[in-house]
Amino acid sequence: MKIRFAVLLPAVMLFAVMLSAQAPPPMPKPGPEQKKLGYFVGHWNTEGDMKPGPMGPGGKYTTTDQNSWLPGRFFLVLHSDGESPLGPMHEIALMGYNSEDKIYTYDGFDNFGEHEPSKGTLEGDTWTWNTESKMGGQVYKGRFTMKVVSPTEYTFKYEMSTDGASWTTALEGKSTKVTEAHAGAAAKVTK
Repeated sequence: MKIRFAVLLPAVMLFAVMLSAQAPPPMPKPGPEQKKLGYFVGHWNTEGDMKPGPMGPGGKYTTTDQNSWLPGRFFLVLHSDGESPLGPMHEIALMGYNSEDKIYTYDGFDNFGEHEPSKGTLEGDTWTWNTESKMGGQVYKGRFTMKVVSPTEYTFKYEMSTDGASWTTALEGKSTKVTEAHAGAAAKVTK
């Protein structure tokens, strides 16, 4: 038994040294899908019109959104603050890409106690996000469509449906990216 152990121990140690000498696998890198999310990085101003319905009373709303990469550039962190017909709005969200399912993901959490998980696709210049939620015991399907108009502007529309066939517009509006040129011009106007 001692001879077998004496022969086996050096072989196991040699195998362990060989494994530790191999280079570790390379760190994963974001793919082209994650890079497409880079469009949303930066400071955005959003204005829209909420229609009266299950989401509450209609009216205008505005938000300022600050979006930045989580280190590694796989996920975007979105911070939104604004005013709505329901009162002050605050949301934090993560956008990413699920390589396994080949679909974009969005998980938003707001000060109204709502968690909004969505799955998205990008076709040409149009992002489409789908979700399902309950309001007042009723199950609603949601479809949030964002159309890229320029590098600094997109329009959007959120529609709701109880059956997935007929859709009602719940809100629509536009978001405009605040560029350094816009920020500089705004600072000169306020002086």
